[in-house]
Amino acid sequence: MRNVAVVISSTRPSRFADKPAKWVVDRLQSEDDVDVDLIDLRDHPLPPFDQAVSPAYAQRDYSTPEVARFGERIDRADAFVILAAEYNHGYTGALKNAMDHTFVEWQHKPVSFVGWGGVGGARAIEQLRLVSVEFEMAPLRHAVHILPDLMLPAMQAPEPFDPALFAALDDKLDKLVADLLWWTEALASARAYA
Repeated sequence: MRNVAVVISSTRPSRFADKPAKWVVDRLQSEDDVDVDLIDLRDHPLPPFDQAVSPAYAQRDYSTPEVARFGERIDRADAFVILAAEYNHGYTGALKNAMDHTFVEWQHKPVSFVGWGGVGGARAIEQLRLVSVEFEMAPLRHAVHILPDLMLPAMQAPEPFDPALFAALDDKLDKLVADLLWWTEALASARAYA
């Protein structure tokens, strides 16, 4: 069983993230042998990172029970899809802080991105690709960018949200999932021999 963590990076009360989260989780759950863990950063309120030693060196030496709970969930994942809200041309502070509390938990695992905003979250995703390399992850090429022409109607859609509103992007999500699962298998095998 492959464990794919879908990480909601926005913690705002009025966030858009829940809509693509439902779409992405539904798609991943349609795959055989995939266990999806939806990690909502709202459920992991972490203190500002202020540790004396980087988690790259203090491996799994968690500063608080909250950081330990978050780190253990990240550690269980074999792969990640980060739902990347773009704020002011960058990714969210909540995600930056959460990642800074951990390191080895992300290491040698593939990561894909679904972003949204004025340019489909492209700037946030590009920044996350750079950060992912520092974490020794494998940031993958195929991302999904939700532009305003789909984002605005989805924001105005009644609840419960119907993921079919993102149908125009289904082919892109299918390609993301296929690529992610291929890399998940390849890197899981490599980690087993490390």
